[in-house]
Amino acid sequence: MSQGSGKTPSKRPLTLRDVSEASGVSEMTVSRVLRNRGDVSEATRSKVLEAARALGYVPNKIAGALASSRVNLVAVIIPSMSNMVFPEVMTGISQILDDTELQPVVGVTNYKPEREETVLYQMLSWRPSGVIIAGLEHTEAAKAMMGAAGIPIVEIMDTDGEPIDSAVGISHRRAGRKMAQAIIDAGYKRIGFLGTKMPLDHRARKRFEGFTEILAKAGLEIADSEFYSGGSALAKGREMTEAMLQRNQEEPLDFLYYSNDMIGAGGLLYCLDNGIDVPGEIGLAGFNGIEFLDGLPRKLATMDACRVEVGRAAAEIIAKRVENPDAPGGEIITLEPSLEFGDTLKRKKKPL
Repeated sequence: MSQGSGKTPSKRPLTLRDVSEASGVSEMTVSRVLRNRGDVSEATRSKVLEAARALGYVPNKIAGALASSRVNLVAVIIPSMSNMVFPEVMTGISQILDDTELQPVVGVTNYKPEREETVLYQMLSWRPSGVIIAGLEHTEAAKAMMGAAGIPIVEIMDTDGEPIDSAVGISHRRAGRKMAQAIIDAGYKRIGFLGTKMPLDHRARKRFEGFTEILAKAGLEIADSEFYSGGSALAKGREMTEAMLQRNQEEPLDFLYYSNDMIGAGGLLYCLDNGIDVPGEIGLAGFNGIEFLDGLPRKLATMDACRVEVGRAAAEIIAKRVENPDAPGGEIITLEPSLEFGDTLKRKKKPL
């Protein structure tokens, strides 16, 4: 695990006055526009909304005496609950917050940046005590909102980039490099890649970049690739594996690298059902280290993404900063994933 230093966001939340000054419109008119009340011209409305979006201003939905306060909620914004990765992250978050007065509230984005922006806007309007959000890539409006929120922000799962405040995760480029080196060391040379459509799956893209970087240094390149959109399904892994192996019959592939364990497991089942020798004839590896796949006939080679640890570390940052608001932000924690060879990746060849 390594720690670095990111940015410290502004601790002063934005006000109606900030939007008023940025748009050149009175605070009363700004309030009418943002509450969608009263008769305001389209030109003025557009000017106010554009200024608010650029600043990252989010209206406060807590009324009356509580208007200036924070509530004991931590907004947790993740792309999916069906992906096995994120329930384990939530487990880590809950393990820490259960011992505090803070309560996690979850928003799901379905891997859509515009949906993430909407979820973030709604959650910030209730003035949570902190935000835990997956990934480092967001729309400009989402970045502005988080930068102006005046609360601890922890971006999780990835540390390959510049966080808004704090970040906890792994280096996906390093994970890709590590897996590529293990495959090369085992003597595999004709390698296929099967994964989610990029660039929206930013973490898979970074692993792919690290992977191909090491292959290139060894004089190798990806021999074939197959991409899909949708859930990380076993059936999709079977289909993709069958298609790739069939179109490479003249020059057979000897290794398949999957962007996640679920499609990797589908590929393994296809190979076993068709009498393909794994890992002798063809090696396989996935990513995420999902425990329930341990029940497969062979243990898939994979890399653990430190999911529970990521959740715990992110929640600890939020809890400490809420308890001590004057504590500096900008903490970056990079965890080191472990490579598991399983039964589908040969060990490094010993010198003769």
